Amino acid sequence: MGGATSYLSGYEPEHRPTKRQRINGHYSFISDCYNSIEQVTNALGEAGLESSNLIVGVDFTRSNEWTGKRSFDGLSLHNIGEFPNPYEQAISIIGQTLSKFDDDNLIPCFGFGDGSTQDRNVFSFNPDQRPCNGFTEVLSRYRELVPHVRLAGPTSFAPIIETAMSIVENSGGQYHVLLIIADGQVTRSIDTITGEFSQQERKTMEAIVKASELPLSIVLVGVGDGPWDTMKQFDDSISSRLFDNFQFVNFSEIMSSKMPQPRKEAAFALRALMEIPSQYKATMALGLLGRPSGKYPRTRPLPPPCSRNGPTMSIPVTFTLPVNTGMHPTNETTISTGVAPPRHSSDDQYVCPVCLVNRKEMAFGCGHQVWKF
Repeated sequence: MGGATSYLSGYEPEHRPTKRQRINGHYSFISDCYNSIEQVTNALGEAGLESSNLIVGVDFTRSNEWTGKRSFDGLSLHNIGEFPNPYEQAISIIGQTLSKFDDDNLIPCFGFGDGSTQDRNVFSFNPDQRPCNGFTEVLSRYRELVPHVRLAGPTSFAPIIETAMSIVENSGGQYHVLLIIADGQVTRSIDTITGEFSQQERKTMEAIVKASELPLSIVLVGVGDGPWDTMKQFDDSISSRLFDNFQFVNFSEIMSSKMPQPRKEAAFALRALMEIPSQYKATMALGLLGRPSGKYPRTRPLPPPCSRNGPTMSIPVTFTLPVNTGMHPTNETTISTGVAPPRHSSDDQYVCPVCLVNRKEMAFGCGHQVWKF
């Protein structure tokens, strides 16, 4: 979607060009054939991006256990092993690409959709809500947390967007990019009437619209098998915003393409961030930069699961991450961290497989109403 002018011209949704048309018209000067993340970073700078602060939100809903059936060899998308999972790959690539534009390299990180937050809140990666120092610590902390998180649901992006809005507000109106990495779209129950939105969809859309009043760009990265049809609609049809502040990119689709690993990483970084320069310019044109609105109070994220569950025994894990040019031995960063082996709650068998929150009605094996009289 183009710069600020498109959203100051009074376009109604039915009269606005499609997102693809706007991208083709506005980004024709940005090549799509980069060979490395470094080249994408330089292109973003040349396109006008001057400064950016990164915020990360990670999806811990239960569907992560099965949405890697095709794209991640049937493993949980949060599987911690010798090689990076899709979440780790996405964080690493975006972190490397934007690090040049981040003055302090401090990255606030949050999880959502687990048993404690569900669709109402987020938890901080650190007990004191301290931001992570660079994407290397983000990845290290992620690995420490995963074994302690109880995957749940339902899925809503409203809490993480509202948390990001609070961070932008309390920074004095500095420009931020919210990176949401998720395995599925916003929860829509089967009894939602066609043409209407679920509670989670409605709140997510409202949060995206409100976020356009702040210098905040939202990049949603889809990992796993999907489906992603609703997210593509979100990306192209949410109206009433001051500027286009939302971008969806299908990580699995790009990374499964038949290209060398460095080319795939560069293609993903470009697809995820190619609208950031014009969005940054839009926030300047609208006078949003450096102007806190005073309308968004500080949110209160929950502490991380490991601090709530108490200490656990840990085992050493050495994890090798690609840096700049993909899986090449001459360009690696090794993170050593201690993580506990995954825990499986005996309560999981009593949780409704539909909503992932309610207790099962043991007569029917589900927490939802089965018969209506």
